[in-house]
Parts: sequence; C-alpha cells; structure tokens
Amino acid sequence: MFSWSKREGKKEPELFQNVSEGLKRLYRTKLFPLEDTYHFHDFHSPALEDADFDNKPMVLLVGQYSTGKTTFIRHLMEQDFPGMRIGPEPTTDSFIAVMHGEQEGVIPGNALVVDPKKPFRKLNAFGNAFLNRFMCAQLNNPVLESISIIDTPGILSGEKQRISRGYDFAAVLEWFAERVDRIILLFDAHKLDISDEFSEVIKALKNHEDKMRVVLNKADQISTQQLMRVYGALMWSLGKIINTPEVVRVYIGSFWAQPLMIADNRKLFEAEEQDLFRDIQSLPRNAALRKLNDLIKRARLAKVQAYIISSLKKEMPNVFGKDSKKKELINNLGAIYEKIQKEHNISPGDFPNLKKMQELLAVQDFTKFPTIKPKLLEAVEDMLGNDIAKLMTLVRKEEAAMPSQSVKGGAFEGTMNGPFGHGYGEGAGEGIDELEWIVGRDKPSYDEIFYTLSPINGKVSGATAKKELVKSKLPNTVLGKIWTLADVDKDGYLDDEEFALANHLIKVKLEGHELPAKLPAHLVPPSKRQEQN
Repeated sequence: MFSWSKREGKKEPELFQNVSEGLKRLYRTKLFPLEDTYHFHDFHSPALEDADFDNKPMVLLVGQYSTGKTTFIRHLMEQDFPGMRIGPEPTTDSFIAVMHGEQEGVIPGNALVVDPKKPFRKLNAFGNAFLNRFMCAQLNNPVLESISIIDTPGILSGEKQRISRGYDFAAVLEWFAERVDRIILLFDAHKLDISDEFSEVIKALKNHEDKMRVVLNKADQISTQQLMRVYGALMWSLGKIINTPEVVRVYIGSFWAQPLMIADNRKLFEAEEQDLFRDIQSLPRNAALRKLNDLIKRARLAKVQAYIISSLKKEMPNVFGKDSKKKELINNLGAIYEKIQKEHNISPGDFPNLKKMQELLAVQDFTKFPTIKPKLLEAVEDMLGNDIAKLMTLVRKEEAAMPSQSVKGGAFEGTMNGPFGHGYGEGAGEGIDELEWIVGRDKPSYDEIFYTLSPINGKVSGATAKKELVKSKLPNTVLGKIWTLADVDKDGYLDDEEFALANHLIKVKLEGHELPAKLPAHLVPPSKRQEQN
C-alpha cells in the first residue's frame, strides 16, 4: 500500500496512496508510540482505531430537553428512525447514533462497542451505566449515506438529575466532540436559561469551537420584536460561557415540517435554513481535512504531555520523600507549564487544563513515569514538519479528483429545485417563469432617461451611460459588473433594451440581492436572443 524511503542521512517524507491510509499509518507508526509511552490515553483521550479514520462525517446534536433535537433529525431525513421518541417532556434518555444500514433496526450499546467497523469501541470505558443508554439506529436513508447523526439525551437542570445518570455525561460528550465533524447546540426560543449541566457541557466542548454551531429553534412562535430580544439574550448568555473573542454562528428558524405559527420572518427562516443546510452539506467534502486537523491538534497535545511527564519524572527523588515531592510538584504545576513553554517555545494554548491535569496527576505513580525520549519526539516533529505537508497536497488532489460530494436526500432535496428553492423568482431570478421580458414592465420609464442622453444611431456610449448609472451611488466595481452583464452584444455601447437591463440590474442590487455571475436567459433582451442562440 505504501512506498517507504529508507536512505541514510536526511529523511524523505513518506509516500501515501490516499489520505485515510496515510493518516492511519502516521498515527500507528509515529504518534501512537509517543502517546503510549507518556500515558496520553490515561489523561486525555483513548487511542484511535482504524474506524475513527474511515467513518463518515458525524453531526452531534446537544441541547436541553424539548429543544427539538430529535425533531431536527426527523426533519433532515424526512423519516422516522428506530428508537425515536418526541414529546415536550425529556423523552430521549439515550445516546442514539443514527447511521446508514440496509436493514432497519437497533443495535444495543454493548454489542455496538465490540464492532470493529464502528467508531465506538473506546466508549466501553464509560461502563454499563452508559452502554445501557447507548444504541445505534440503522435505516436505509439517502441522507445517512453521507453523514451519521448522534442524538443525545436532553440536558436537565438540577443536581439530582445530573448525578442520577450514573455516568459522566460531560465526559461522554467530550469524547464524541473529538470525533465528530459538527456540533450543533439547540436552544428553544422560549427557554433560554442555561442550566448548570448545560454550562458544564459547553465548557467541556471548549477546544472544539471551530466545530460548533448554534440553532435557535422554534423561532416562529414569537414575534419579530421578541425574537430580537431573545437573540440578544442568547448571545449574552453564550458570551459568558464561551470565552472567545469570536461570535458563535447562530441559525434562527423553525426546524420541522409544520406550518409557521407566526410567518412574519419567513424569508429570514428560509435563508437561515439554507445556510445551515449548506454547512452540513459541506461536511463530506471537508471530512479528510477535518481528520487531518484533529490529528495535528492531537500530536501537539501529545508533545506537551511528553514534556510534562518527563519534567515531573526528572524532579522526583530516587529514594526518600517521594509523596511530599509529588504533592509539591502538583501544586507547582503552573510553574512547570511556564518553564516548558520557555524551554521549548510552546504556546500556552497547547497545554491541557491546569486544574484537570492536577486532579488526574494525583492518582498517578510518578516513579513509573518515563524520562524524555528524543527519538519519539523527533518522529512526531518529522510527521508535523514533512509528512503532514504531503498529506495536505494529497487532500487537495483527492478533492479535485472526486465528484462534488454533498449530503443529498431528505430535507436537502426539498429546496434545491423548483419554485420553492431559496430565492427562486427573486432578485435577478424575478420573471424566470414569465413569457414576457420582465424588464419590459419598467422600460417606458427607462426609455425616458435613455432619450435624454442623446443616443447616436440608437445607442449611448459608455462615458454617457456612466454619468447616469453612477447616480445609483453603487461602487464602480458593482457598476462595472452591471455594465458587463448589460452590454449583451459586447460592442461597448448600450441600446435602449440594454440600457433598460442595466437599470433593472441596478434595481436588483439596490433591493439587496446579489448579481448573477452570468446573465440569465430570461433577462436577455428579446432582440438579442436569436444572436445568442
């Protein structure tokens, strides 16, 4: 499968046949030895398996109870799935992996974690309390041919409910977050309070903000004025929990196949739904790049782990005072972080959470920690410096060679074609189904302006037309594009029809619509249509 270069002196980057196999090979031969040596899997994340590199893109849905998570999945697929329960109370009490399968059915958690073809084997570590609340719903649905969706239990408020789960809910979500391609946080427009458990969950997802999207669901049930207030309150609440300068992308809408209760914001909801659908549809195209990015993040953390563990080992005494020294080192872990940062020129953002690391170190035997092993670190450095660059090139080649990959079927098909496609019959698309030339409606008023410009042989020059068109106050870059579209015969002049078309395109732009890259057939002036055929 692979070609390996074994030469003396400078190492040559390894050659890979495809991205997936390359990632597996690099992980097994270069990163895993470093992780295994320095107890990475005890502190951060279980070892990766082949299924983690081969699985389809996954979407994780997270939210408080009755925010519409299960309904959202039902809306995307336009089909019920095994184990689905919908209601105003906390109905989904299990993690459900909704995946493609020829035969419809349910695979229970204990059977699921022993299947080498599924990427869930390492969930075995969370025990029976979790596995009894975990299942895979398989069904033959076109949406699931491209992605898998993880439905989660509704997040509850109150300490009693949180403790009664019997497993570390936040830790399970963090495990999924490392492996999924998109995390969608759902909020109900009527229930914006963020419970303690939800706040804990969002903080557990802290290192995955790039995968995170927020959906403000059931927005059709409140008025426009209320929606503005709710949106502001949501952004304020999220800003207190997600401590990043960037604003999380929030999609507003009503994600189910029922009539809108208040239809005032219909256009907004349609635009937001299309934006979210496009984001989800892009996941298959970007899956290889996401896995490559996650491997790089993992490698950087593994390097830091090696420096921390070896530093602690170096400070430990050989014979007496081991326990007191261990406590001292744990208390001074912040200072050790700073020392490693300076010595190895590592960014503070690459280090694990200090408090969590101190808690995990408290139960470790420091005497069993290994010292620094330069060859293991050099292998990872070589991977990051050389092999990853080769894989990046291969990613682009694979993307170019493969046909356009996107999620198809279900709700994704409903708005792609026909009159109910987003923006159909609006802006430059207005008049697409009409027999008459749409520009002809306003042509008499445009003709009045045209003939005041003293046309010669029925045409006005570019300089003359410019004096009139700049009155729109549109930038020259936009007016230049309008000129290119309107000068249909490309003679450098505008006749009365072309002048009317230019003014129509100005009107389209001023109404907030985008200009087409190419002039649509229904906008071509009647006298020019035979010339174009």
